[in-house]
Amino acid sequence: MPLFKFVPRRLAGAAAIAILMLLGSAEAQTLVREFDSDQAGKNVVMNADTLTYDEAQGLVSAAGNVEIAQGERLLIADSVTYDESRDIMTASGNVTLIEPGGEVMFADYLELSDEMRDGVIRNLRILLAEDTRIAANHARRSGGNRTEMSKAVFSPCKLCPLHPEEAPLWQIKAVRVVHDQQARDIAYYDAWLEMFGIPVLYTPYFEHPDPTVRRRSGFLAPTYGSSSTLGVQLTTPYFWNIAPHRDLTFKPKFTTDEGVVWGAEYRERILTGNYSIDASTAYGDERNDDGIETGNKVFRGHLFSDGKFQLDPVWNYGYEFQRASDDTYLSFYRISSADTLTTRPYIEGINGRNYASGNAYFFQGLEIEDDQDRIPFVLPLLDFNYVGQPGAFGAFASFDANFMTLHRIDGADSRRLSLEGGWQLPHIGRSGSVYRLSASLRADAYHVNNVDTTGTARTTHARGFAGRLRPELIGEWRLPLVRRIGAIQQLVEPIVQAILSPYGGNPGEIPNEDSQDFEFDDTKLFTNNRFTGLDRVESGPRVNYGLRFGFFGAGGGRTQGMIGQSARLKEDDTFNQGSGLEKSFSDFVGRVRFSPADIFDLAYRFRLARENLAARRNEIDFAAGPRAFRINIGYALLEEQIPESDTTAFANREEIAAAAVARITSFWRISAGTRRDLTGSGGTITWNGALTYEDECLLFATRLNKNFTRDRDVQPETSLLFTIQFKHLG
Repeated sequence: MPLFKFVPRRLAGAAAIAILMLLGSAEAQTLVREFDSDQAGKNVVMNADTLTYDEAQGLVSAAGNVEIAQGERLLIADSVTYDESRDIMTASGNVTLIEPGGEVMFADYLELSDEMRDGVIRNLRILLAEDTRIAANHARRSGGNRTEMSKAVFSPCKLCPLHPEEAPLWQIKAVRVVHDQQARDIAYYDAWLEMFGIPVLYTPYFEHPDPTVRRRSGFLAPTYGSSSTLGVQLTTPYFWNIAPHRDLTFKPKFTTDEGVVWGAEYRERILTGNYSIDASTAYGDERNDDGIETGNKVFRGHLFSDGKFQLDPVWNYGYEFQRASDDTYLSFYRISSADTLTTRPYIEGINGRNYASGNAYFFQGLEIEDDQDRIPFVLPLLDFNYVGQPGAFGAFASFDANFMTLHRIDGADSRRLSLEGGWQLPHIGRSGSVYRLSASLRADAYHVNNVDTTGTARTTHARGFAGRLRPELIGEWRLPLVRRIGAIQQLVEPIVQAILSPYGGNPGEIPNEDSQDFEFDDTKLFTNNRFTGLDRVESGPRVNYGLRFGFFGAGGGRTQGMIGQSARLKEDDTFNQGSGLEKSFSDFVGRVRFSPADIFDLAYRFRLARENLAARRNEIDFAAGPRAFRINIGYALLEEQIPESDTTAFANREEIAAAAVARITSFWRISAGTRRDLTGSGGTITWNGALTYEDECLLFATRLNKNFTRDRDVQPETSLLFTIQFKHLG
């Protein structure tokens, strides 16, 4: 009985099979090897235009569009000879071998055995993941996962379509290359790195992961540069893949003027969440407040860490930890430009429409005027927010609770309990008017110590209990009017909001800890309390009114904006002079955004004086240009605010920032930017420029930066940094 049987694609039956075996056929044929049941996994399936079988010799010959499947491998060639007795396949002419992992081999000739696992190959080309390629004159396969190549070339770079004969951007040539598919490594012996076909670097041995590897220990792309503060610097990160769920990156920065900054980052993912630790240390020259070296050496450093973990579907907890050895370490070594470091442990829960959280805050000030003894820490800060389900007519209730304890080493302490219950009724009338009626009652209780009340009719330093009870009633009306004229859809919406609340509510005994950062703008026009926190409340009857408008084109272009004002029966001294809210009628606030197309976008936010419409706040953001050339300009003018006695002043600010990005070619782009203080004592804050080349196999970036900031030992600095990254090489 023959060991193979032919199954013609278009003929059937014993007679047809006999004819094929005697005469051959130009019809495509399939040949299936019949093994014993315990060898069923080794079946060989052949497809070809012509198939012949020599039973005496045990040879199968296939020619014309040959396709052979054995196990998980597929062989395609012009002609193939299979020796059954030795399990050897010989293929020639446009040979393609597809591996189980997706790797594809091309060759002029190959000879394979042991289910195509072992063999020799001539004129080999390998297509790896991410279009990475290896070419070699000769190769030998063993074990189905190890390929040894002689006179080989590796490159992930695409050839120039107009001149494919030219060398790629970079490649590695080696006398011997070994690709271990099981270990997923590629090793080179006697290797040269070539750029544009020119040898630039030799190494007797080099190894890197193959393109299928996503995480592997090894060096990352280095950064080289120079700065006027640190001198010549080189950063050489090393990534240690400890386990699939944890890793460690060493980040030493070598500098000629300030020694070595030893840095590292550890990351780990656990069953309930993840956390990371980032730290650095340096042993450098000590400097006084004028930036002059004292002659001593000191250790400096920082430690950052954060984590987030899940307790159950409702509750999660975590932390943020930020600490530096001193206030200029981070900026001196260009690690961070932060002006405040925050440490915060927390727990929070979200259950449907309800939210609860517990926090603690600890701060480290990094600005020159910061006195750490007077910087508060909060322990604890508890919040609870409840929103009920809509009932009759869509009305719903809400409840908010807040408890905070604030401490200082030197200065005021306070403890606050705030409770607020609310009710809201939304309604849409038949005419399209949108109504909202809400009522709330808020109670705040404070226990304070050493609160400065200078400037009031009260004692200089308040102690004991203080509180307030504040009811509030809000009625709001909106009428969105929409119409279409041609391809343009228009929207005009007048808005009126009336708020009733008692006067007062901000006695001197209540400190202002969380409501100092205040700016009156369009986003706060229709809020019942324009302060950012709970320590200050807006009081007295008032009416807020405005107009929202928009024009929307069919092609995506749009113009939209709003303008409005607030009016009250009498002035409120709670607000800073210059805030825009200190008079009975507020300043006008609004915004306009004009975007006729994707290549143009102009946003303007403003606050205009009630008396003469002079600009007291201007914010302009402008972006224009296609993706190939894009410019961005930002301008901000903020007028000075005179604060209440226990807050920090907001000085005049006028600043402009500009940036541009140009894509010179598909691979090259250039960018530049600057930021400038336009006040009388200002000047350029920083400027920078960058040149970047990035394609499928190489990243090269250089950045020139000038920083004019002065802060004790931090002096104005010019730096030039280079980064080069070869794909798959680190």
